[in-house]
Amino acid sequence: MSDERLDNEEAIIRTFFEPLAAGYPGAFGLVDDCAAITPPPGTDLVVKTDPVRAGVHFLPDDDPADIAWKALAVNVSDLVAKGATPLVYLAALSFPELPTRSWLEAFTRGLREAQTAFGCHLVGGDTDRAPGPLSIAITVVGAVPSGRMIKRAAAKPGDRIFVSGTIGDAGLGLSLRTKALETASWPISETERAALVARYLRPAPKLPLIGPLRAHARAAMDLSDGLVKDLDRLCRASGVGAAIRLADIPLSPASQSLCAADAALRRRLVTAGDDYEVLCTVDPAEADAFTTAARRAGVEVTCIGGIDATPGLRILGEDGGHVTFASTGWDHFLRRL
Repeated sequence: MSDERLDNEEAIIRTFFEPLAAGYPGAFGLVDDCAAITPPPGTDLVVKTDPVRAGVHFLPDDDPADIAWKALAVNVSDLVAKGATPLVYLAALSFPELPTRSWLEAFTRGLREAQTAFGCHLVGGDTDRAPGPLSIAITVVGAVPSGRMIKRAAAKPGDRIFVSGTIGDAGLGLSLRTKALETASWPISETERAALVARYLRPAPKLPLIGPLRAHARAAMDLSDGLVKDLDRLCRASGVGAAIRLADIPLSPASQSLCAADAALRRRLVTAGDDYEVLCTVDPAEADAFTTAARRAGVEVTCIGGIDATPGLRILGEDGGHVTFASTGWDHFLRRL
């Protein structure tokens, strides 16, 4: 691939980004200043913007294809938690220096892989140069049946708290990628190490869970900044409290092996962030139906506790005592990779 640096914005758009818009008439081949989005009949549009920046959300030397995938995936993850199906997205890139042809080829390949997996098309955006690290701002638009968007501020006392998938894998993958922890002696296989790194590089939004969430969830949000921090946000938005047990939080086999060797690690996993799983609350009368529907859709969900009327989040350790954290999750203003 070529390391030739490209300085013609129109040529960059025409060569690399226009093909990603093919198939959506309202994109107008990216030759217009705006796109026209026609929602399916009987639906509301749901819009999300979640930019990512080198050194904060991804490493500058990550593969451009992985960076592109993650930039779109973290936004689609929010749509999933709202019960919305992805339709289209816009991408605005701010380069610290002129991009190379090889970088753009890899980046747009990753975007194509992601949009194909998530069922959406590029319809617009922008490219420019600016001081500072590479910044990618994705705005994704989805559709949900009218009036049916699942809100964060809707949990009620008595609800069961569920999470999808497993928690903490991406945080471990980042540690492997950056050597932030002493990882050489971790008692896991090379295959497990690669799987953990993949969870950091390429989050997998749980699109098959959209139907079960629409049918059964009362409140929901995606997990991006750490389970503890995000569950506290859901509780505060809903004016409720919650109690969960560390032992009930689902872990992958690799994470379980590591926690068996280091009991304190489990606390780190629930605050690490980058999970991009779904956190939701479900009426107890609907809990079994939700679990069954999720499993039929190919997604494992786990009940980790319950919502109550007492303000605050209470986390119980293995001994039944309350667990406290110096940091409850990722802080975009204070922390860097």
